[in-house]
Amino acid sequence: MTMSSSSHFFTSDGLSLHYLKWGNGKVPVVMLHGLRGFAQTWQDLVDALGEDFTCYALDQRGRGDSDWGPAEDYNADTYVKDFTRFVDHLALDRFVLIGHSLGGQNAVEFARRHPDRVMAMVIEDIGPGSSKQGEGAERIRREMRNTPLSFASWEEAKAFWTKSRPNLTEQALQARLNHSFREKDNRVMWKHDQKGIAEARLSIEPIDLWPAFKAINCPTLLVKGGNSDFLSNQTVIEIMASNNDVVQTVQIDGASHYVHDDQPEKFNDSVVRFMKMVLTD
Repeated sequence: MTMSSSSHFFTSDGLSLHYLKWGNGKVPVVMLHGLRGFAQTWQDLVDALGEDFTCYALDQRGRGDSDWGPAEDYNADTYVKDFTRFVDHLALDRFVLIGHSLGGQNAVEFARRHPDRVMAMVIEDIGPGSSKQGEGAERIRREMRNTPLSFASWEEAKAFWTKSRPNLTEQALQARLNHSFREKDNRVMWKHDQKGIAEARLSIEPIDLWPAFKAINCPTLLVKGGNSDFLSNQTVIEIMASNNDVVQTVQIDGASHYVHDDQPEKFNDSVVRFMKMVLTD
């Protein structure tokens, strides 16, 4: 069953930030997308979780239907402040937190600052050092340098995502076309602040995530793409060695860094199993 969403806004630091809400279940779940993601990317997971949950997905500043901010504010500290205002706006005292890539960074850093508010976490394909070194970090920097700011047609825009993300399911590709772009002046433009996000990603030093990962004190599922170039096996081993009491890991074969886009059924099954386990203990 496809869960229907409602669209809402709140204000953070003078910006109007957009979010989606699904359902009216007992357990609140808050979801954070990746670097160039959007709230709708979580629709399949919401459907898999079903009616026992109330799900919220934020368009982080500069993305989706949220306002753009200065490039220098596209950093972990500002994102976490936005997110704190978001969950305060929702009046959520405790909730499940799910984040992919940039969203995973912001999730674990929020949990470090507010450990009493997070009942469980799912972190998708990011760990300490992922954004600083390795093939994935260099690939993303290369994409930031080379991504066009607009396209002459929808066919060109589709070709961009098809080449950049060859493992996407057809449904995930269509979602990116629907929610990553808009038409303006006979061009297909990014909905997100591509120029500002690229400037920030290339100039701002990524946060050190080791303090946040070592501080995790709630049940946490770390999801790794089997073909990920961003989260290494060695980093997963080091995370488990530093905090193996509450963190468990799962590897999704056939998935790149974009696990929930490449293998949605396997990703969703892993998350649903984890949620049922930790919320019924």
